[in-house]
Amino acid sequence: MLKMFTTQLTGVFKKIADQEEFSFEDGARLLAQAPAGDGSIYLFGTNEMKAVEFEALHGAEPLKSAKILTEEALSELSIADRVLLLSRTAADEEVVNLAARLQERGIPFVAVSTVMNESAGGLNELADVHIDLRLTKGLLPDELGNRFGYPTSMAALYAYYGLKFNIDEILAEYEL
Repeated sequence: MLKMFTTQLTGVFKKIADQEEFSFEDGARLLAQAPAGDGSIYLFGTNEMKAVEFEALHGAEPLKSAKILTEEALSELSIADRVLLLSRTAADEEVVNLAARLQERGIPFVAVSTVMNESAGGLNELADVHIDLRLTKGLLPDELGNRFGYPTSMAALYAYYGLKFNIDEILAEYEL
C-alpha cells in the first residue's frame, strides 16, 4: 500500500511541477516584492494547510519576512505586503471571503488550492497568481471502489517549497 501511495504522490508532485511551472515563477516574483521592499509575506492556511504556516515560520529554513495573517494583521496590511493563502479547495468559503477583502484593499496575493468543479468565483479567479494542487480525490482505491489517502497538506508543502526556492533565488540575485 505504501509503495502505491508513494508512486501516486510522486505523480501528484510531478503534475504540479509540470503544469504550474509559470505560476511558481510568477507567484515567487510577486511574493518576493515584500522582503525586497518594506513589506512582509503573510500566510493564511485553513485546516490542514496550517502545516505550511508552521513550516514557513518554524521550519529548519524559515521563509524570509514571513508572518501569520491574523485579523489584527489584516487591518494593518500595507501595499508593500504580500499574502499567501492556502486551502484544500478554491471554493473554501473562509479563504474566498478573505481573498475578496484583500482584493478590495489592493493587497496582492498568491493562492494555493485545488480547483474543483464548484470553484467558479473561487480563489483561482480572485488571486493574482493561483497554484492548482490538482488533488481532486484520494490517491488509493479501497475494496468498494472508493478512494482514500488525500494528502493535501503534503501537496501544499510541495507548492510552498516551489515558491520558497524561487523567492530565495530572486532575493539572492538582488543580495537581499
